[in-house]
Amino acid sequence: MKKLSVVLLTSVLVLSACSSKSEESNTSGGEAAGKSKEITVWAWDPAFNIAALEAAKEVYSATDPDVKVNIIEYAQADIIQKLNTGLNSGTTSGLPNIVLIEDYRAQSFLSAYPDAFHELSGSIKPEDFAEYKLGPTSLNGKQYGVPFDSGATGLYYRTDYLEQAGYKAKDMENLNWDQYIEIGKAVKEKTGKKIITLDPNDLGIIRSMIQSAGSWYLAEDGKTPDIVTNAALKESFMIYKKMMEADIVNIHSDWSQFIAAINKGTIATVPTGNWITPSIKQEASQSGKWAVASFPKLPGNAKSVNASNLGGSSWYVMNVPGAETATDFLASTFGSNVEMYQKLLKDIGVVSTFKAASTVDAYSQEDPFFSGQKIYADFALWTEKIPNVNYGMHTYAIEDILAVEMQNYLNGKEIDSVLKDAQSQAETQVK
Repeated sequence: MKKLSVVLLTSVLVLSACSSKSEESNTSGGEAAGKSKEITVWAWDPAFNIAALEAAKEVYSATDPDVKVNIIEYAQADIIQKLNTGLNSGTTSGLPNIVLIEDYRAQSFLSAYPDAFHELSGSIKPEDFAEYKLGPTSLNGKQYGVPFDSGATGLYYRTDYLEQAGYKAKDMENLNWDQYIEIGKAVKEKTGKKIITLDPNDLGIIRSMIQSAGSWYLAEDGKTPDIVTNAALKESFMIYKKMMEADIVNIHSDWSQFIAAINKGTIATVPTGNWITPSIKQEASQSGKWAVASFPKLPGNAKSVNASNLGGSSWYVMNVPGAETATDFLASTFGSNVEMYQKLLKDIGVVSTFKAASTVDAYSQEDPFFSGQKIYADFALWTEKIPNVNYGMHTYAIEDILAVEMQNYLNGKEIDSVLKDAQSQAETQVK
């Protein structure tokens, strides 16, 4: 998961000055904003998000065959840049009707550009989706996003390696991180394998640890850095260091190395989001050698549960000509269509946050690769338990600070000083 620069929050006044005239000037042929028969969608990842859009496009064509849906693929970084550039310019020209935004970034856009997104409160039912997705996709009591994929985490593990170390499936359930570390030591001793692979510049594992306790880098207001007094964050840092000091961590520096460590059998477990499933399954020779358990919890935090999230994104309609058509497209597909979600699960492994989708047959199918385990039913159950937190506006900006301080901590700096200095930097840089 590559870091992208935090959304610039400098354009609220510019956007406010952008009156309805600017929107009218971009209406093709004088057509009303809601009457368009052509809409454009921006998203990234052809194998996942774009593939899901193609399926939705096919479904919607049966509802309104006269609507042309243009799907444009950009890298996520390019989407962020194009949205900021367009919205900062004070004109809606060139912006899409629908855009996919990562949940960690959504509040930045909604807060910085409050008039740029079309409210969906009356078009979808927020209660139909997993509760933890509603915080990122709403603002001031109004729903703006259609929640999409789940980043529900699990503990993927090599059953053969764990068995060699003396562990059975029941031993892997409902672990805490201290127990996980002890298992890691045993696995290394018996098999020579590291239990996990981590990128020192990507603290996704820390995000998942703290969310399991209902905590985040920011206070509940989504703006104020919450670092120095954040008990879950402190414990997560200490666990991270314990793993490093136990020498049970394989280090990688990019996505390809991450996948290689999994597919080449370098590591014994992968505690991460369910989106990793297709990447694990791409190594056919390992079929029958994997299982998935619930995500470990923090041992010293009573609020922590064996469920968390990593990643995930949602769909947003922009206030440009065609907003009503775009809203109808989303409401008819990602906002309500159970059959479509069943197809998405079967075809591309989309674990939905649409609650009704988890009851379809596809979720109860045994997966031969995972020795017959009904992994999607498990992920659906864990999704319901994920604590709802406010990702706020500055997740990646603060994480850049924490990544540097993590290295200082691993090199001997005292933990309280690490958190104190990170708090000070965050308060200075994030406003």
